Amino acid sequence: MKKLRVYLLVIFTALTVLSLPDAHAQSSSQKFGRGLAGITCGFLEVPGNIVRETRTQGPVGVPIGLAKGLGMFVARELIGVYEFISAPFPAPAGFRPILSPEYPWDYFE
Repeated sequence: MKKLRVYLLVIFTALTVLSLPDAHAQSSSQKFGRGLAGITCGFLEVPGNIVRETRTQGPVGVPIGLAKGLGMFVARELIGVYEFISAPFPAPAGFRPILSPEYPWDYFE
């Protein structure tokens, strides 16, 4: 019974997100996708921050990136849950992303 409630909630959220009109710069479906990506791929913060810090500081960036990545992993997961749940609502204004980079795999581009 509990699983049925979860499935119904996910379906209801997806249908709600898809039925809302899009904003100018971002949309509710993009916010929903960012939230889902943050929940499922938040672990990419650790290697992503190591890559970013190593590019800017050289080999010293490895431990710094590891520390930042572990902290950002927690933030990415929590903000992912927030964006996933609040996808139908334009908060922050215009469905803007809260974290930068927008998606956890954007570190590797």
